Amino acid sequence: MDKKEIYRLVGLKIRELRIEKNLSLTELPDKLDVGYNNLIRIEKGRTNPTLGTLCKICEVLEVKLAELLDVE
Repeated sequence: MDKKEIYRLVGLKIRELRIEKNLSLTELPDKLDVGYNNLIRIEKGRTNPTLGTLCKICEVLEVKLAELLDVE
């Protein structure tokens, strides 16, 4: 699996978890202190989020990093 596919799958997982937690595309960026456009790029797999951003996402969505990255 190439890195672009991993970005896409992680982004999809973030989107699924966000929806499960009933957070909108405007609420999650506020909780993460990241820009709205940046979250959209992450969810669409168009960017490589930093480890710090992934940790913040896990904290807000109440999941472990390993769960978020388990995409295979």
